Formats: sequence, C-alpha cells, structure tokens
Amino acid sequence: MSRPRIGITVGDPAGIGPEIVDKTVRDPGVLAVCEPVVFATPTTSIRVGNVSGAAGQASFDTIVRAVEAAQAGKVDAIATAPISKLAFANAGLSWKGHTDLLAHLCGVSRVAMMFYSADLKVVLITVHVPLADVPGLLTQQLVEDTITLTAQTLPKFGIRKPRLGLAGLNPHAGESGVLGKEDGAVLVPAVAAARARGIDVSGPFPADTVFLRAVRKEFDCVLACYHDQGLIPVKLLAFGKAVNVTIGLPIIRTSVDHGTAFDIAGQGVADPGSMIEAVKLAATLASAR
Repeated sequence: MSRPRIGITVGDPAGIGPEIVDKTVRDPGVLAVCEPVVFATPTTSIRVGNVSGAAGQASFDTIVRAVEAAQAGKVDAIATAPISKLAFANAGLSWKGHTDLLAHLCGVSRVAMMFYSADLKVVLITVHVPLADVPGLLTQQLVEDTITLTAQTLPKFGIRKPRLGLAGLNPHAGESGVLGKEDGAVLVPAVAAARARGIDVSGPFPADTVFLRAVRKEFDCVLACYHDQGLIPVKLLAFGKAVNVTIGLPIIRTSVDHGTAFDIAGQGVADPGSMIEAVKLAATLASAR
C-alpha cells in the first residue's frame, strides 16, 4: 500500500519551524510511514528571530495553500509547524492561531484543540482567550458540543468506547457552589445531557486530581475548561512528544506542542521531536481513513 502524502507547513519563517521541518523530512521513521510534501512561502525581508507582519503574512499564505491541497486531495493530511499570534496581528490578520483559521478555511463552526500523547489526552473547551473571559464563554451548549465532538473523534484514534472526564472550572469543582457557581450551573447539566445521549462522561471533577486519574487510566481523555488548565499537565508529562490535533475538521491536521522559539531560531539546536510525532500521527490517521 502506498504511503500517505503529508503536507508539512514551515510555520513562521522567522522561528524554528523551517529548521524542525527540515530535520523531520530527513527522519527515517517519518520517511518509512509517509511521503512528506513541504509547504513554504518565499520571503526576502524577514530576519530570523524577529516578530514581523511579513513573517505572519508568509505563514498565513503557506497554511492557506496547504489546506487547499488537502481539500483537493493532493495531500492526505497536513502537519503544521508553529506560527506567531503576534506576527499574525502585525500582518493585520484577525485569527488568533491555527485553530480558528483552519475552521474558517474549512467552513466549519465547531472545532476543538486536542493534545494527544501516550500518557494523557486533553481537549480544550476554550482556547486562546483571556482567563477573565472564560466563565462567560463556558455555556452549557459549548460544553455539550465539545463533549460530543470528543466522543465522536476518539474512536478514530483506536479508542472505541471513550471514557471522558470533565475538569471543573473552580477549585474543588466549585465545592457545591461555595467556591463558584459555574460548575453546578453549567458543567453539571452539560454532563447530564451528554450522558442521557449515551456518552460516557463524568464530572466535573476537581482539576487538581482529574488529570492524575486519567494518567492512571481511569479516563481516556480529559476535557479542560481553559488553555493552561489542560496544557500544563500535558506539557509536564510529554513536552516534545505530544501532538496538537484539531478535531472537527473535514481534513486531518496535526501540529507541534510548542511555539516558534524565536530565541533559538537559526542556531541549529531546535528539537524536532514533536514535529516528527505530529507527522507520524497524521500519517497514521490518514492511513486509517
């Protein structure tokens, strides 16, 4: 059987993306499972290690071409190197990162960010928003939709009957309302509604223990209420090996678990580990499809 073609974007050209992509496409393990197809946009006025609108525009143009190739069937999946949200803003682009841009390009309204590793899998209910905005954004509908999307997606990763755990928003998951009302008013009814539809989800549980319970195999995946709540445990356990997967897209998209690392760009010392894992996972998902 032929190897899947995986489109690999170099991300922000001023960051470590070009370096880790170059190392990835030379990796024997990658070449054994896929045919890499690199997407990059020529640049002339970009200084390595510096944030700029020109680099933001270049990374945007590269993503658009890779998505178009996936939609046209020219590649079977895409794996993306990191971009800079500040560079996007400097280019006058309104998107906060890959996730919302990919949803726009693919014409879908409900996507989620999942971080996948051998020890822990986490899906974020809210992503790149200020912490102060999280309670107002956590509606019962959003939580239900994210639970449903997660339950529908995990079988594609070989988890046939996923067991989901929901992390509480407040300390002690609100302690019956003493430490916050959102857990009881929003999260509890969302879980009840999802369970009534046959989804194996429990919670909300105190966030200081639910990730440990997942690592001990009580849950297959944890749903986190906000960005850092979910990513701190993943990166503590599997930094450089975890893979960012956008779920809910009609195309397969994976990415790294780190940023542009402008401080070490151009020095030849960037670790391609997460990029390699992202490409391999994209190939696995593409082959299964």
